[in-house]
Amino acid sequence: MTAPPMFPGFDGLLMLSRRDGVDIRPTLLRVLTDLYVQTSTHSVEEERHFVELTSRLIDHVDDATRAVVRARLSIYPRTPAAIMSKLRLDASTTPPQAGSPAPPSPPATAASATKQHTVATLSMAPGDAAEISEMFFGASSKDRALILHNLSTAPLRPSPHIHPSRALRAIEILHMAAFASDVDSFATELSATLMLPAAISEQVVKDAGGEPLVCAAKAIGIPSEIFQQILLFLDPAIGTSVTEVYRLSRLYDALSERSARIMLAAWRGATMTEARAKYRSTLYDDGRNRTRTAPAHGRHGAVQPGTAPAARGTGRNPIKG
Repeated sequence: MTAPPMFPGFDGLLMLSRRDGVDIRPTLLRVLTDLYVQTSTHSVEEERHFVELTSRLIDHVDDATRAVVRARLSIYPRTPAAIMSKLRLDASTTPPQAGSPAPPSPPATAASATKQHTVATLSMAPGDAAEISEMFFGASSKDRALILHNLSTAPLRPSPHIHPSRALRAIEILHMAAFASDVDSFATELSATLMLPAAISEQVVKDAGGEPLVCAAKAIGIPSEIFQQILLFLDPAIGTSVTEVYRLSRLYDALSERSARIMLAAWRGATMTEARAKYRSTLYDDGRNRTRTAPAHGRHGAVQPGTAPAARGTGRNPIKG
């Protein structure tokens, strides 16, 4: 007896989608992808079923849906190789491991430059940004490195560049705060520079793995040697470990600025989701509560429709005959 499929009922929905006038294939593909990336590991049967269903849908959906699915799977560390190939995602390289020599950088060519310009710039919806941020913070160090590596080719729009003068000022302040091991001041400056809420900035700085700090520093453009000094002095748990300093330094050198700015955009978008969840009910009820009910009785002295205003005086006729 075989185990039940991970996505029961999808075969019947696929048959329904072939009927005239009913095209639910884009919705099916997005739901199928969301269900798959919610789990960090999958069995061989689950992966086979996902590949089979997804392969039947990818070629029959619109470009917008395909771009959304491609962006979601490009940052998922366990995307099957068959789907990576079908979506033309780069799976030939992996992040460098500690202790291994860095591969030589390929020479810049016109074709590679054209490829960078043709990468889609898909804006992240707040819900998608929150999922990417949650996936990144909840992943292991190895999976975080894979996510950051895949972001370089993901069709997602990165956050804008930080102004050079603002970046130079931030680098100086962050460098001094790290030397003093002043984590609070470091987080405050990071929040102001990257335009992040204090809670997100504190989470980035105090993360035990250090990968969020790598992203933040790369987005600002901190030089590699200064970042190494920040690692040594800011957090004793990392600074006293030669292995951790070396690992994060390697990751910093291999990380592209585009990947870091995409992750920064995800952090900003995630805060929008939290803000909407916090204030949505208040604004919705506020619109109803502003409806005023008419008073049951008129105000004292108010003129009622169809009646003439009462004349003031002592009862004497104001017109003398």
